[in-house]
Amino acid sequence: MLELRPGCECCDKDLPPDSTDARICSFECTFCASCAETVLGGSCPNCGGELLARPRRPANKLANNPPSTQRIHNPAGCKKAAQP
Repeated sequence: MLELRPGCECCDKDLPPDSTDARICSFECTFCASCAETVLGGSCPNCGGELLARPRRPANKLANNPPSTQRIHNPAGCKKAAQP
């Protein structure tokens, strides 16, 4: 089951479970659409995987399947990925 991490690893923007702005790779590294597109060029700085829209969990399923509360903020990794 997807963790639905609560924030962007680059800018720490909040990404609630119903956000249409969240992007993930196959390892569930999580970024906002702005960072994914402008800073990272659509590639995960951690694994090199493609960043795609994160599926949203139906609200009625969140009580029994809550999203993660663990924030991962790694702006250094994003800055490194943005360098030519």
